[in-house]
Amino acid sequence: MTGRVALEGLAFHAYHGVYSHERDTGNNFQVDIAVETDFSQAALRDDLEGTVDYETLYRIVKDQMAQPSRLIETVAERIVNEVMEQLPTVIQVELTISKLHPPIGGECARAMVSIVRKR
Repeated sequence: MTGRVALEGLAFHAYHGVYSHERDTGNNFQVDIAVETDFSQAALRDDLEGTVDYETLYRIVKDQMAQPSRLIETVAERIVNEVMEQLPTVIQVELTISKLHPPIGGECARAMVSIVRKR
């Protein structure tokens, strides 16, 4: 049995952006991440072993969001790569990073980048 483990609405103040003021003062970001994995044995045994620990997912996202980058595409790629490297039971990762109120010269709730990667 495969299923999804997901974290939605992770909030970070981070220093990603093309403009120097974005890297100096930072922006608010939201991250949603979901992974597909086979957790049938974990479900039967009621045991964390055999599934994806969402605390580990959070730590991966947090660590990568803390590394400033010009592009959120770069941050997204790093997060997906780390998930695939650290969590070998993951079959697929779906990730969306949203920059809230991006500086585009007009009103915008969020700019988003999404990645879906299968093993």
